[in-house]
Amino acid sequence: MADAFNFELVSPERLLLSEKVTEVVIPATLGEMTVLANHAPTMTTIKPGVVTVKSATGQEAKYVVFGGFADILPTGCTVLAESALPLSDVTRETLQARIEAARSDAGAATDHEHKTKLEEYLSQLTELNGAILPA
Repeated sequence: MADAFNFELVSPERLLLSEKVTEVVIPATLGEMTVLANHAPTMTTIKPGVVTVKSATGQEAKYVVFGGFADILPTGCTVLAESALPLSDVTRETLQARIEAARSDAGAATDHEHKTKLEEYLSQLTELNGAILPA
């Protein structure tokens, strides 16, 4: 059996999960990343995507995150999400509202660098929408 480690998923609204897990898959900005016990210390940004958590009991849970950071240590992992929801709570309407807000923000942006970041975020949201809620 795989070694367990502490995992917490935190959003500004609430603590979504705090338990012993054997594996966490994080949508890191540079690509998906699997965290196991005794992982090398790492801090990474995360993009909109799905965090998959395998608990020490073998159950799997999925959460949708909308950006943030992951702090990984050999003894644990904490995801500080800008916003997060259990996958089962995400609807086409909630994702579409976020896409429309990002599209509006990108259209109103005057600073080129800020506009580019908003367009990238919009692209990530659109990709997430297609991945978790296929047509």
